[in-house]
Amino acid sequence: MALLRSMWGVLSALGRSGAELCAECGSRIRLPFSFVYLPKWFSSALASYPKKPMTSYLRFTKEQLPIFKAQDPDAKNSELIKRIAEIWRELPDSEKKIYEDAYRADWQAYKEEVNRIQEQLTPSQILSLEKEIMQKRLKKKALIKKRELTMLGKPKRPRSAYNIFVSESFQEAKDGSSQAKLKTVNENWKNLSSSQKQVYIQLAKDDKIRYDNEMKSWEEQMIEVGRNDLIRRKMRNPSKDDTEEY
Repeated sequence: MALLRSMWGVLSALGRSGAELCAECGSRIRLPFSFVYLPKWFSSALASYPKKPMTSYLRFTKEQLPIFKAQDPDAKNSELIKRIAEIWRELPDSEKKIYEDAYRADWQAYKEEVNRIQEQLTPSQILSLEKEIMQKRLKKKALIKKRELTMLGKPKRPRSAYNIFVSESFQEAKDGSSQAKLKTVNENWKNLSSSQKQVYIQLAKDDKIRYDNEMKSWEEQMIEVGRNDLIRRKMRNPSKDDTEEY
């Protein structure tokens, strides 16, 4: 995850717009209570908010990437960035200082502009901003968590009988909008007999068994790599009956 976040920051600094990288994300502003993200939806009040300056490393990467790309046009950006990172680590301190001094100068100008904008905010704007920021943070945190679990191979949750029926029906339906299809599927589900629904109920039970088996194996792997925080509570705190068997 740390590597992904690092590459995300590099690509962002290399000219990718915020809308392309993360429609919900923005810069950070120093408010009296904390460091918080400034979403782009608040542009009506802070249209001139400055872009956060690049770090010395990102500045170096932006400078070197076009050179490396010209030398090896078929290489992926991720591979080129790894090469640049190795060069940066071996760069003499005297040469790094050039980029670090430029970053400090930009950071000072950035802080001054942030302070100027902050003085224009009313108390109601700050309260409104704080509320919206917390919502965006929670949403972003949940998204990051979901991506991490996907990367770690967490099994997909079991489907209900109705969801299996919907998925099957959507694959068979070819014409019409999604909303019209869903309406038709709902009506078809209601018109199924008990024996017909039983087929999907059994499929759902089988899928639940599949999920339980895969989760057990996955959680054992997570324990081995030290990610006990991803284990379900009932697995971390087994019941007294379970422990008495051992």
